[in-house]
Amino acid sequence: MSRRLLTERFRFLLPIRLVQKQVFHKIAMRFDGNVYCNTFNKEPLPNLVFEHKSLLLRKLGDVDMQLQHNKVVNLKLAAKKLDAVLIKPGETFSFWGLVGNASSRNGYLKGLCLKNGEATSGVGGGMCQFGNLLFWMFLHTPIRLVERHHHSYDPFPDHERVVPFGTGASLMYNFIDLMVKNLTENTYQLHIYFDDEYIHGEILSNNEPAFCYNIFETDHHFVKKEDGIYRQNKVFRDTIRKNGGDIVTNELIMINDCLVKYDISLAEDKISTHI
Repeated sequence: MSRRLLTERFRFLLPIRLVQKQVFHKIAMRFDGNVYCNTFNKEPLPNLVFEHKSLLLRKLGDVDMQLQHNKVVNLKLAAKKLDAVLIKPGETFSFWGLVGNASSRNGYLKGLCLKNGEATSGVGGGMCQFGNLLFWMFLHTPIRLVERHHHSYDPFPDHERVVPFGTGASLMYNFIDLMVKNLTENTYQLHIYFDDEYIHGEILSNNEPAFCYNIFETDHHFVKKEDGIYRQNKVFRDTIRKNGGDIVTNELIMINDCLVKYDISLAEDKISTHI
């Protein structure tokens, strides 16, 4: 029998443990030897590397839509801390290092959060949508991934999905972070903006990119295990030379195996038996 965590036995200790993790993470960043980007330039760099957009208001089961509207407020607050930031050669980007604490004191509202795959609410909720957007864009650059936390659950049915399953990034202040490091000779810049329906993201560069990237999934299916239905796939990335169009590398970048938290009874034909 596995031992229960102390915070599982004594729930009142959980907030203390979270603060402890946040403090330890902040201290670790201070002494880890990385140079964290913190320079902004409102003048956009001349070359578009990649762009993507993400729907702001989504159909997520019976989740209270007010949490979705509050999430938009939260995303716009965070965007002010990220828009126009430069990631210079040798610098590391940290989502929380730039955004800071998404607290009510800083104007954040209660938005949608996920806890063990279940929808709940919390101040600053909705930041994972930002993590998903940024991670997907970074995958289309040569910037090196330093820290990314994947979702262990598939909480909602797909709604207008345009990217492979499992290419998101989970965030929780500040010890569940999204971090990348620029080991190239180019400077990159984030541009974030909104319209009535979408949050838009762009990655710009001071030099014309030599490569582009194709991210795709294979072997996407549902599988039945003893404890439930799991959604699985493999995600690959092709690095393509812009001058010539030849594929330089093909790499497996992730294997997903996520517990499904919604009813997929209408998709029984997609479920295979786990052996």
